[in-house]
Amino acid sequence: MDKLSHAQSELREMDALAAECSPIHALHPLCKLLVTVFYIAVTVSFPKYNFSGLVMMVLYPVIAFQVSGIPVGLCFYKLRLVLPLVCAVGLANPFLDHTPLLQLGTITVTGGVVSMVTLMLKGVFSLMASFLLIATTSIDAICAALRKLHVPGILTTLLLLTYRYIGVMLEEVTVMTEAYSLRAPGQKGIHISAWGSFLGQLLMRSMDRAEELYSSMVLRGFNGNFFYADISPFCLNDLLYTAVCAAAFLCARIFDIPGLLGSFFVG
Repeated sequence: MDKLSHAQSELREMDALAAECSPIHALHPLCKLLVTVFYIAVTVSFPKYNFSGLVMMVLYPVIAFQVSGIPVGLCFYKLRLVLPLVCAVGLANPFLDHTPLLQLGTITVTGGVVSMVTLMLKGVFSLMASFLLIATTSIDAICAALRKLHVPGILTTLLLLTYRYIGVMLEEVTVMTEAYSLRAPGQKGIHISAWGSFLGQLLMRSMDRAEELYSSMVLRGFNGNFFYADISPFCLNDLLYTAVCAAAFLCARIFDIPGLLGSFFVG
């Protein structure tokens, strides 16, 4: 029950983060969506051995987190369950690629190690950018931005209702877990013999609750189309933010900025 309550509070915290006020929060949601997608596309396009160039991409999420007033540590805490899975993707690379790339004293750094670290950083940076978008933009505004891009309405409606229904489902699970604990005092968790009936009851209760929600939506005039968040039109700040970020990402991708800085200071 504590874990379920904690999950519900984390969902409410994400909504509270998106409702805060900062220069990043005030940007047009379509602007933030386009910048995030472009950032992820540029980040994953780096070659597997280009570690120095990829490191420059960390500047965008770090600076944006500071401007938005959201601690970077909060991002890693919220993504604590996903980050290990992302980092585990490249663990096999050192065993598959033995090409020597660097010699640090008596230690030879192989291409597998560099590609492993590069792949991990790509995943971490992409997650940071995605979390920044969600933490500074409400789900309604994101769906409105997707509709601006002519994403089919059924997909945006499904995304919105799925996000909204997570909290409802957690409430149902909380009620059922409390009822089970009252019938089995002193027992930790749900016994494996009750998993099947528990999931079946959860499915039936979820379907009943979904029917109630849909009936409420129909009574309020729902006809298959949602009126998403009322977002303002693009302004000059949004255009400048999108252009500057896109130019910075392209420069980091095309030019070897760490090498240029190193040669400048050495020279």
